[in-house]
Amino acid sequence: MAELIVALDVQTREEAVTKVKAIGDGVGFYKIGLELYTAEGPDVVKAVKDLGKKVFLDLKFHDIPRTVERAVRSGGKLGVDLMTIHSVGGKAMIRAAADAAAEFGAAAPKILAVTVLTSMDGADLADVGIVGRTPAEQVAAMAKFAVENGANGLVCSPKEVGSLSKSLAAGTIFVTPGVRPAGAAVGDQKRVATPADAVRDGATHLVVGRPILAADDPVAAAAAILAEMAL
Repeated sequence: MAELIVALDVQTREEAVTKVKAIGDGVGFYKIGLELYTAEGPDVVKAVKDLGKKVFLDLKFHDIPRTVERAVRSGGKLGVDLMTIHSVGGKAMIRAAADAAAEFGAAAPKILAVTVLTSMDGADLADVGIVGRTPAEQVAAMAKFAVENGANGLVCSPKEVGSLSKSLAAGTIFVTPGVRPAGAAVGDQKRVATPADAVRDGATHLVVGRPILAADDPVAAAAAILAEMAL
């Protein structure tokens, strides 16, 4: 069964705790990204963990191997469950992240590689010098590279997860942002799918933010998405 991760796209620890408490027992996994972590640091991770929730720390590390190794080790000490790195950091960086995570044994955070940001399309890739490949082709190449070098899984668009889940080893984690309930606004995501589509295509975790956080009834919104995921 795929898991729902709610993106805590808020600005303060207090807002984050309020949102988690408001959503209640229906959701057990939350994403903390750059905005919130930069504002509140490790304390917000501890606060969410103290509420009995799992944490996806989405900071997309991309630095020299030693720095990334130490950052992953720090995340492991906080008890985070998933962490992200950029696949373009290279073999040594990916392996350093995986080795640091492995130090935590059964409690090791899973390392997810980011290939192509879901806000990017073909024109955006061309702008940064990646020509001759579609976003799907670039995702496929970088996904294979990352998993072969120690990543536990990938953050990828639901539009690519179907082909990746067929081509990569069993047990690979596929975390898909860009998921919107049927009829919801697309927002700043250019490659989207419904929860049911993403799960059928092989997603193991779905990341949803605004459709839940901005809902008049976030508990009902989360429940509706979970129901779609089960279709």
